[in-house]
Amino acid sequence: MSLLSTLWLRDGFNPYGYVPTEWICVAFVTLFTISTVTHLVQAIRYRIWWLLPTAFVSGILEIIGWSARLWSSFSPDALLPFEIQVIGTIIGPTPLIAADFMILGRIIHRLGTRYSRLSPKWYSIIFCSCDIISLSVQGFGGTVASLAVGRSESPDHGAHIMLGGIIFQMATISVYILLASEFFLRFFADRPLAGRKATYDSLDTSRGHGRVDDHLRIMIGALAFNTTCLLIRAIYRTLELVDGFEGRIISTERYFNVLDGGMITLAIFTLNLAHPGIFLAPRTKSDSDVENRLKEAGLLYYRL
Repeated sequence: MSLLSTLWLRDGFNPYGYVPTEWICVAFVTLFTISTVTHLVQAIRYRIWWLLPTAFVSGILEIIGWSARLWSSFSPDALLPFEIQVIGTIIGPTPLIAADFMILGRIIHRLGTRYSRLSPKWYSIIFCSCDIISLSVQGFGGTVASLAVGRSESPDHGAHIMLGGIIFQMATISVYILLASEFFLRFFADRPLAGRKATYDSLDTSRGHGRVDDHLRIMIGALAFNTTCLLIRAIYRTLELVDGFEGRIISTERYFNVLDGGMITLAIFTLNLAHPGIFLAPRTKSDSDVENRLKEAGLLYYRL
């Protein structure tokens, strides 16, 4: 039995190694609630239903996780809120990452699939499947760790499983960033992949590919910022779990508040402010005509 397990057997031992700060927990619960309700309203307003199982669900999970931490600020030695926040905060950002994958697919459709190594359809299939795998592994690891804590046993086995899920998630994000970077480099240099057809929305006949208007420029910038925040959080979580449940990183509250809560807050609010319903909406009549033809052919790409 590890030192942590021995300490857990003592009455009144705090599983965090610190007492979560009440006002910080209240602030994050409030912020995530505002963003989540806004995402629900925006998804309904703009009829972008794929944001419900992604950004909206992510917000719900973060609210649950931070509400449990708020509970812990009043009862720091209670194991149930600790177990809830372990699962809630570890898997919360995963659906939000899926939203980024979906957005990139729509940008590729707008600008030109011949510059992309993968089609928008395969971006959704491959990366969202990886996201589901990562979510499942992290959720299972969090459950194993939480149950171990409840039995006054070492949570290290569950932590190792969570670590595997986080590393897989970080690798998925890294591959996604590389492919996205290649797409934008090829697009702006006008160097399509050999043998690819010129398929795109918003044809700019003077350049032979889609246009980057002001709205799309904002959406691309928001996507880059959002993805950077999620990558920073994944790196932090990896280092945290490598350090272990007995390590200094996991027992330092400010690291968690800034590198987990802070990064996810920035990421989820970014999609509220630069919402796909506004910044990826058709900008001209020709754009609308393209999407109408896709719909008639059963190929409307944002049906998911």
